[in-house]
Amino acid sequence: MPLSPALRSALAGLCALTLAMGVGRFAYTPVLPLMQTDLALSIAVAGYIASANFAGYLAGALMAIWVPASLRRTAYVSAILISVATTLLMTLLHAPLLIALVRLLSGIASAFVLVHGSAIVLDRLARERRAGLSSLLYAGVGTGIALSALLVALMSQLQADSFTHWLALGLACALLAPAALTLRDESVPLSTHTPGQATSLPATAQTAAASDLKSDRALRWLVLAYGCLGFGYVITATFLVVIMRGNPDWQAYEMLVWLLVGLAAAPSNLLWMRIAARMGPWRTMTLAYLLEAIGVAAVVTGNSLSMILLGALLLGGTFMGITALGLTTARSLSQRASGPVIARMTAAFGLGQIVGPAFGGWLAEQSGGFAWPSAFAALALLGAAAIVWFCGRRLGSPASAKAA
Repeated sequence: MPLSPALRSALAGLCALTLAMGVGRFAYTPVLPLMQTDLALSIAVAGYIASANFAGYLAGALMAIWVPASLRRTAYVSAILISVATTLLMTLLHAPLLIALVRLLSGIASAFVLVHGSAIVLDRLARERRAGLSSLLYAGVGTGIALSALLVALMSQLQADSFTHWLALGLACALLAPAALTLRDESVPLSTHTPGQATSLPATAQTAAASDLKSDRALRWLVLAYGCLGFGYVITATFLVVIMRGNPDWQAYEMLVWLLVGLAAAPSNLLWMRIAARMGPWRTMTLAYLLEAIGVAAVVTGNSLSMILLGALLLGGTFMGITALGLTTARSLSQRASGPVIARMTAAFGLGQIVGPAFGGWLAEQSGGFAWPSAFAALALLGAAAIVWFCGRRLGSPASAKAA
C-alpha cells in the first residue's frame, strides 16, 4: 500500500532531523569525553566549541528568515549535504579552533534543516489536515540521539578513538541523507495577509484585529520563553556524559544515560501533542517546562545514579515536546508564512544555546562542578514556565491557540 504524501513528507523530515540534529548536532555530547582525552580539551574549551555550534545555529536561523519561499527546498537540500560533510570532517581535525569552525558550519546547517524542513513538512501536513504527523517529524531528534548513543557504545567496545567515532557517525548520516532528500516542497502560502493593510475595517474585522494584536503579543512572549528553553536544557544536554565521567562508578552507564535521553525524546512529541489536545498547548508547555526544570536539577542532585537516570528521562521526555509545541503554537498564532515565524523561534532558541555551554563550562571550572550551572538552567526553565502560563491566561481558553 503506497504511503500518503503527508506520511512520506513526515518520514523524510524525520530522517532529516535525525542526521542534522540528533547526530550532526547532539553527537558532540557522547563523543566529548573521548575528545577531551585525545585532544586534551578543558571543560571551558569544550564549552566554547559547543557554543560555536550554537552560534552557527543562531546565524543559520537568522539567515533562514531571508530565504524566499521559492528557494527554501534548495536551502534545505544544501543544508542536508553540509550537515553530512561537517560531521565527516570531524574525523580529520585536531586544532580546537578548526573544530569550532566546523561545528559553527554544522550549526548553520542544522538550523536551515530545522527551519525549512519543518516549514515544508508542517505546510504539507496543514494542507492535508494531518497535523498529528508533526510528532513523527520531530521524533527525528530523539531517534538521532539514540542512534548516536548506540554507535558510540559500539565504537567504544572496539576501543576506537574519537576520530573513528566521528567517522562512524558521519557514515550513518550519509546513509540517511537520500531519504531526507526525498522531501519535496509543493506547498503554497496559506495566507496572503500583509501587515498594515486596510485602515478602515468593519466591526468584525476590528474584533479580528484586536485578536491578532493579542496573538502577536503572545507570540513575542513565546519567543522569549523559547530562548529560555535553549539556555535551560543545553548545559545538561552538552555536559551530561562529562558529568557521568566524573564518577568512575558511573562510567559503565554513560551511553545508557544518553540512550535514555534519545529514547525518551523520540515518542515525546506524540505524548505531549496528545496532552495538549486535552489541556491546550499553553498549560501543556507549562507542565513540560516544570518537569524539565526538575530533570535538570535531578542530574546534579544527591550524587546519585538513579537521580541522573531520572534527569535523563525528564530531559529527553520534555525538550523536544516543548520544541514541537512551541513551533506549532507559534505557527498557529501567526497569520503569515511558516518560515519566518519558525526562524524567529529558532533564533531565540539558538541565542539561549550560545550562552549556555560557554557559561556552563566556565562556571563549572570556577565552581568545581555543574551544580551552579544547572541551578541557573533550572531557574531559566522555571521562568519560561511562568511566561507560557501567563500567556495562556491572557489568551483565555487554552484551545484559543491550538497547535497547528
